Amino acid sequence: MTVGTAVQQRIIELCHKNKITFNKLAVISGITQSTLNNIVSGRNNSATIATIKKICDGLEISLLEFFDDDLFKNLEQEIR
Repeated sequence: MTVGTAVQQRIIELCHKNKITFNKLAVISGITQSTLNNIVSGRNNSATIATIKKICDGLEISLLEFFDDDLFKNLEQEIR
């Protein structure tokens, strides 16, 4: 799994866990809905750490909590 796919799946998981829509997450995070849609649809596989931090702020979690998930263990090598 790539880091982009892991980020995508983690955001989807957190939305389900918090019972919020992607639109609601975009609003509370202060990012555009198109940016969030591009991440969760897989069209954007390189979300910046600043965007992920905004998502964390909207969810009221830390970056550490975001990345503290099995999805981020054993990611595939990005550079070939």
